[in-house]
Amino acid sequence: MFHMGRYWSFIRDLLSKPEKFSIYWKQLVRELDNFGWGSLGIVALVSVFMGAVITIQTVYNLVNPLVPMSAVGIVARDSIILEFSPTMICLVLAGKIGSSIASEIGTMRVTEQIDALEIMGINSAAYLVLPKIVAAIMIFPFVVSISMFLGVAGGWVAGTAAGVISSADYITGLQDQFVPFNVVFAIIKTVTFAYIITTVAAYHGYHTAGGALEVGQSSTQGVVYSSILILIFDYILTQLILT
Repeated sequence: MFHMGRYWSFIRDLLSKPEKFSIYWKQLVRELDNFGWGSLGIVALVSVFMGAVITIQTVYNLVNPLVPMSAVGIVARDSIILEFSPTMICLVLAGKIGSSIASEIGTMRVTEQIDALEIMGINSAAYLVLPKIVAAIMIFPFVVSISMFLGVAGGWVAGTAAGVISSADYITGLQDQFVPFNVVFAIIKTVTFAYIITTVAAYHGYHTAGGALEVGQSSTQGVVYSSILILIFDYILTQLILT
């Protein structure tokens, strides 16, 4: 309860007295590059192999000859769009970006750089955290959309290269019974997870006290609590929107 209250006080302070947009612009562009371009490598690697594994495992689990092979494409498409790309990729980003945010802000706290900003009359929470939140909410949907494409493409390449499914059957399954709202739902989850990752990691970094050891602990706590909240809100959003 203490951390919940302090978290919402942190969010209130973050939004209460924002600085001018021109002050945030340079920070926003830097964070967009860091969160987007800086994350594409690990996202691409995870997405391609994730799609490949889903496709091959689905093929070997289809033991009923009455089920058409195009069902593999349907299962791979819906699994990647609804769950694996938005949730798994955001869990990966929570480890990469969340730890970076918490350690960056935590280091600024223990070296008294945040105190210097407050002495100059700058809203330190807004100056340091708000550009990260806006950048994550803006760029994460694009990163997850790329993950969806790479996951589906990875499944197609793996399935056809292994000879377990023909290209025609896989593409037919991708096109069959496609529900466009599934993509909208995935984007809604992604935006929610982006907010969770940035605010929770920034909260733990901002309230770091001590030295280098405590910075490491704050970074670990930021990643752990972000991951837990992502899984909880994944269930909540699925229950609210899809049922």
